[in-house]
Amino acid sequence: MSELDTDIKAYEEQLDELLEHHAGKYVVFHNGAFVDAFDTFQNAADVAVRRFGLGPYLIRKVRQSQDIRPLPASVAFRPLYASC
Repeated sequence: MSELDTDIKAYEEQLDELLEHHAGKYVVFHNGAFVDAFDTFQNAADVAVRRFGLGPYLIRKVRQSQDIRPLPASVAFRPLYASC
């Protein structure tokens, strides 16, 4: 199982608790452990990159139904303040 698979599994196992305490927020998981919850994706990503570098880690919005659409490999996160 890959590290990202471990993070996804941990998220799914904790979904009920996450919905109770962090519904609508963005959560970060790393090495199968919940790290923290954030109001925006940008805040979650800033902390994840600062703490874990390029990853892998999982950032996911906490909601009952996960409408997940895979992104092409060419799509990458770039912080708002990053220079091109």
